[in-house]
Amino acid sequence: MTPFAAIDDEIRDARDRARRRDQLTRQRATLLTQIEEVRGMLADLERQLAKEDRDVAKLEQGGFAALLAGLTGGKEERLARERAEAAAARQRVTGQRTRLEWLSGDLRTTDQALAEVGNPHQELEVLLARKERMLVESGDPRGRELADIAARLANVSADLREHQEAQQAGIAAGQAVGYVMRHLGSARGASTWDMFSSGGGFADMVEHGHLRQADEAAWHAQGALDRFSRELADIGVRAAPQLPKVDTRWFADVFFDNIITDAIKHQRIARTAEAVREVAEWVAAVVNQVSDRCGELTRQQESLARRREEVLGS
Repeated sequence: MTPFAAIDDEIRDARDRARRRDQLTRQRATLLTQIEEVRGMLADLERQLAKEDRDVAKLEQGGFAALLAGLTGGKEERLARERAEAAAARQRVTGQRTRLEWLSGDLRTTDQALAEVGNPHQELEVLLARKERMLVESGDPRGRELADIAARLANVSADLREHQEAQQAGIAAGQAVGYVMRHLGSARGASTWDMFSSGGGFADMVEHGHLRQADEAAWHAQGALDRFSRELADIGVRAAPQLPKVDTRWFADVFFDNIITDAIKHQRIARTAEAVREVAEWVAAVVNQVSDRCGELTRQQESLARRREEVLGS
C-alpha cells in the first residue's frame, strides 16, 4: 500500500460522485425544457377545449348556431361531431396534464438526488490540492511537475481573466457605439426626407430629436470606449478610440443652425455617421481578436488542468 492509497480512494469516490452530479444536472436541464414545452402545449389545448365546449353548449342550449343546424337538418349530426371533438380535446388535455405530473415528479426526484450527492466538484478540488501538497512535501518527483503546472496554471488563469474582462468591456462598448449609429441613421433618414419632400418644421423637429438622442448616446459610448481602453491596457494593448466630437454645442452649431442649408446638414450627419461606423468596426475587430485569445487561453487552462489530474491520479 502506497502512502497515498487512502487519499486516492477518496479522490476516486469524489470523481464518481462528480460525474453523477454532472449527469443529474444535464437531466434536470432537459426536464425543465420538457416541462416548459408541455406547459405551452397544455395552454393551447386548454384553449382549444374551452372552444369545443362552447360550441357544444351553443348547440345544446339553442341559439343561432342550433337554429341554423336545425334548418339545414343536420343538428344532431353536428352536435355529435362537436361532442366527439370536445371529447378528443379533453383526452389530449388529460394526457398532457398527466405527462406534466410525471415530468414534475421526475424533477423532484432529480432535485433530491442532487441534494444528496452534495458538491463533489468542490470536494474533489480540495482532495487534489491536499494530495498535491503531500507530493511536493514528500520530495516525490511528481511534486516538481505539479509545482510547475501550478505556476503555469496560475499565470494562464490570470491572463484569461484579464482577457475576458477586456472582451466584456469591448462587447459593451460595441453595443454603446451601435446605439449612436442607430440614432445618427435615424437623423440621416429624417434629413433625407427633409431635403426631398420639403418636410419643413416637422422634419426638422424629428431630425433634431434623433440628434439629441445621438448626442446623449455618444457620451455614454465614449465612456464605454474609455473603459475598453483601460481593459486593453491590462493585456498590453495601447489604444484610445475616440468618437467624433458630438457634444451639445457641436450639435447645436452644426445641425441646428437654420442658416446652414439642409444639404450641408445632411452631409455633416453622413460624415459623422461614417466616422462612428469606423469606430464600431474597429471595436468589433479588436473584440474578435481578444475572443480568439480567450479561446487559446481556455484551451491551455484545460490542458494544464487535465495534466494536473493525470499526475495526481498516477
